[in-house]
Amino acid sequence: MIDVSPPVTIDDIRAAAGVIDGAVEKTPFAVSRTLSEMTGASVALKLEIFQYTANFKERGALNRLMALTDDERRRGVVAMSAGNHAQAVAYHATRLGIPATIVMPRDTPFIKATNTERLGASVVLQGSSLEEAAAHARKLGKAGNLTFIHPYDDPLIIAGQGTVALEMLNAIPDLDCLLVPIGGGGLISGCAIAAKAINPDIEIIGVEAALFPSMRQSIAGEAISASGDTIADGIAVKQPGKLTRKIIAEHVDDIVLVSESRIEHAVHLFAEIEKVVVEGAGAATLAAVLDDPDRFQGRKLGVVVSGGNIDSRTLATVLMRGLVGAGRLMRLRVEVPDKPGNLATVTTLIGTLGGNIVEVHHNRWFRDVPAGRSGIDFVIEIRAAADSEAIILGLAENGIDARLLSSDAVAG
Repeated sequence: MIDVSPPVTIDDIRAAAGVIDGAVEKTPFAVSRTLSEMTGASVALKLEIFQYTANFKERGALNRLMALTDDERRRGVVAMSAGNHAQAVAYHATRLGIPATIVMPRDTPFIKATNTERLGASVVLQGSSLEEAAAHARKLGKAGNLTFIHPYDDPLIIAGQGTVALEMLNAIPDLDCLLVPIGGGGLISGCAIAAKAINPDIEIIGVEAALFPSMRQSIAGEAISASGDTIADGIAVKQPGKLTRKIIAEHVDDIVLVSESRIEHAVHLFAEIEKVVVEGAGAATLAAVLDDPDRFQGRKLGVVVSGGNIDSRTLATVLMRGLVGAGRLMRLRVEVPDKPGNLATVTTLIGTLGGNIVEVHHNRWFRDVPAGRSGIDFVIEIRAAADSEAIILGLAENGIDARLLSSDAVAG
């Protein structure tokens, strides 16, 4: 007889909630007043960044590890991951006394590899993609008789991730819509099963990075064309799961794509408005709301913020680019006679006109500046984009030639 039962049910997810209770955080879920005012929707944020490893993956990882037999625990486990699943498996395996080996792609962000080792796992950097890392992990697992812990295509993993939606709907039962990031699809699969079982009318929207539309293309029967450098590395999956693809096709209402600039903007807003650090994959859901506010106007949204493991250098770059995009940093070229005292005159004027000088660079040798004159490039912090015109006009009124070198902006 053929088994036609669903691979994961609401009962499985409720059972997972009991298994992980006390060992995984019930993370904050509350409406953001500022983001709600900005978007015209009621935006409630499920902040999985407050898990010990700063990501939701702990839920599924622990549920899977707890199902191991005593013999499997002694032999140990192996997993492949770009970072978050790695840290989740490492943390809970070490806590449970289970040896863990994690295979990560060679270009995995430094902080994620380092944190995985710190949490007690043996890290192997192998392959240029998740798929190549997975192949090597399976090879190691077969050689060492280790249990392979898949990051998403496993019923126990999916059930564990579904506890996110249980907590959301327990806190705010009348949500209209859940927005969930999609990489391999484990998180949205579990959340969709849980949410639809509780409220069949709730809308479930998945969010992918535009450079990695793997799940959307797969479900549409299209050739997968996922590639490129994305800040949302946690959802940069080229081959989505087979089990998760089936669940998503049945339970998820829509999958939307968000651009890199919009994801960057969302990361910046989380830091500036909510005062929290969010990785690109975790910010993708807010990016989707910002990208199409008319669609969500007046609705009660549950926005899953899946993780906060962003490389410090990347975060610093995003925050500074955010200031540029908001019109609060300007680059200015000033040309003055190359004589003593002129630099002091210009910097004093800029300060008087309301600019805060962040960087200064002299150009005397290149031919775009006439001999006998000095080109001085300034990076200036200003209160608003309109202040750049006031500074240029004020310098001109004092006989100083100035022009704007950049005027990048991100639409709100």
